[in-house]
Amino acid sequence: MTPLSVDLLSPAPGPLPRVDAMVVTLTPGIGGPEDPHGYLTALRHLATALPDLPSRTVFVSSTGVFDRPTQDRPLTEDDAPRPVSPRAVTLADGEALARELFGAHVVRPAGIYGPGREFLLRTVRDGTPVNYRRRTNRIHETDLVRTLEVMLDAAGPPSVLHAVDGQPAELGDIVSFIADELGVEAPPQTTADEPAGTYIDGSALGRFLGGLHYPGYIQGYREMIGGGVLRGNQRSSGCASS
Repeated sequence: MTPLSVDLLSPAPGPLPRVDAMVVTLTPGIGGPEDPHGYLTALRHLATALPDLPSRTVFVSSTGVFDRPTQDRPLTEDDAPRPVSPRAVTLADGEALARELFGAHVVRPAGIYGPGREFLLRTVRDGTPVNYRRRTNRIHETDLVRTLEVMLDAAGPPSVLHAVDGQPAELGDIVSFIADELGVEAPPQTTADEPAGTYIDGSALGRFLGGLHYPGYIQGYREMIGGGVLRGNQRSSGCASS
């Protein structure tokens, strides 16, 4: 594999190498405040720079395309996004453009975590207030990487796939579990502790992969904590870890 650095916010200086398959990962804010359409611009420049259309393109989006809270049921791949916020609209527009330009298959991860992605562990350790009633979804990075690999090689991959594990949960349940594992007090609840967020159904991913290495947050966070990803599990308040 040969690294290649190209600024996709500008037209490429020349054609890119031919590729058989491609995974596209971009952040919605790639253009910054000065270029709110940078996300779409980068995709167009990529398409122009490729000499041939790859036989398989996987576009990594986000479950953030669903930015309106829902309560009745988890959302599946059959549910059409109805984005409201600028970020969600940009994500949805990116999905549509990736399909148009590359015939892309779309993967929507949520809450990627794993070694090097310890934000929630640090939140609990530091006692930062959280909304206990926020509905959350996540995927361990190991399972996400495997998902992308299988999407590239599968004979008939789905057109869209939610990359989430099988254990959606309120944030309060997760931080309470992490606190027990760390041996610290659970973080306080925010003052405006109202339901928020959306549950995403991960059944299709489980069937597609034949099971996940980390089927839920318990297995993933327990392994991370047991592996010592947080070497100092003591809060400044003096609450020591076990």
